[in-house]
Amino acid sequence: MAEHKHGEMDITSQTATFDGFVSIVTKFVIACIVLAVFLAIFRT
Repeated sequence: MAEHKHGEMDITSQTATFDGFVSIVTKFVIACIVLAVFLAIFRT
């Protein structure tokens, strides 16, 4: 087995995936809040 050396692995793909995930979750949460406010204002 090769020796593991901390910090040598290329993680650009994982970083991009995580950044995309955080972006989508943030947009979804904002959309849920906007929907909740909309329903609270215009509830009949």
